[in-house]
Amino acid sequence: STAEFDVRPGGEVHSFSRSLGDYGCTFTYSAQGGTNEQWQMNVAVSEDSGLFSCSIWRPQGKSYLFFTQFKAEVKGAKIEYAMAYSQAAVGAQSDIPLKQEEFEVAETTVSHREGKFRFELSKLMIVAKTPRDEL
Repeated sequence: STAEFDVRPGGEVHSFSRSLGDYGCTFTYSAQGGTNEQWQMNVAVSEDSGLFSCSIWRPQGKSYLFFTQFKAEVKGAKIEYAMAYSQAAVGAQSDIPLKQEEFEVAETTVSHREGKFRFELSKLMIVAKTPRDEL
């Protein structure tokens, strides 16, 4: 399920959430510069319900806002893989990942790293493992 939302500059902290069954994803940020940008969030659960994914991105490929902070948090699952990008793929352009030192991945969150993050963000991708009942 994909939803559109506005990323708003102005320096205040905003957040946007989507959930799917027992799982949820929340994107929290503050940004400066320009005007509102339309972004999208997609949440999905694998067919065997073993994985929950959350992607947040700007469909135009690049955000021109200056992000002072960001955090994406998953609920009901533990992060297996997460990546943050300064530019999202569009046309012939490919995703450009942030440098590893610019962000950190914890059990349920991916967030900017204070003092290292260079204020550019256009896409976040998270794949998380859902708690499976042991057979």
